[in-house]
Amino acid sequence: MMSCRFAVPRALAAVPIVLSMGLAAGAQSLSVLPVNVLMAPGQRASSLTVTNQGTSKTSIQIRAFAWNQDGDQDVLTPSDLVVVSPPLATLAPGASQVVRLILRQAPAARESTYRIILDQIPPPAEPGVVHVVLRLSIPIFAQPGSRVNPDVQFHLEDKDGALYLVGINNGRRHLAVRQIELTTSDGRKLTSASGSSPYVLAGVTRHWKIDAPGDSVPLPPNQKLQLKAQSDTGAIEQQVSVVGAP
Repeated sequence: MMSCRFAVPRALAAVPIVLSMGLAAGAQSLSVLPVNVLMAPGQRASSLTVTNQGTSKTSIQIRAFAWNQDGDQDVLTPSDLVVVSPPLATLAPGASQVVRLILRQAPAARESTYRIILDQIPPPAEPGVVHVVLRLSIPIFAQPGSRVNPDVQFHLEDKDGALYLVGINNGRRHLAVRQIELTTSDGRKLTSASGSSPYVLAGVTRHWKIDAPGDSVPLPPNQKLQLKAQSDTGAIEQQVSVVGAP
């Protein structure tokens, strides 16, 4: 199958999202719950609910993709291993649609990861009106029959004058890492660049670019910094070392 890379919103919330704008357009909005889907061991089906909170009817298309990561990019490949029902729907104002998600194949030794791409279908063109349609990317994490855990080892790399936090996930489950903060030995606070995806999938190495003040002194190799972050398994607090870029 052909792979494709999408630029999609990474931060999703259970709130309405404004979809259209223009000289004479009324606002439309959709809300989707949940914003990620976790299938427990043995679970082969789940669902999400799409609600039209706008003032006019809207149509949506939902497709399933296998989700991998390569070079810090999300790689989405069309997949028939997740059945989406219905794949197309039209919602009246205030109406909701339950979308069922069914796995054709149980995960094997490690977590299987997919994404559901929800696209709003543009309405017919209107003179003087610009419609901005929505695309949402919703992750699906399907657990294998036995319990699996992430195992992420962190270090820092200074590459071409830029500092990166590197996470190597040797485990069999994803880890979501947010609110990254590093403290140097002299008390400087460094944080991850905004907009970075929080996910490091099983078997994947991720890099998060670290923002540093323009007058920061370069960090020598082997210097240790204190890492603090939040993850979906709890708080992360540990020392990390600066190593040379490979």
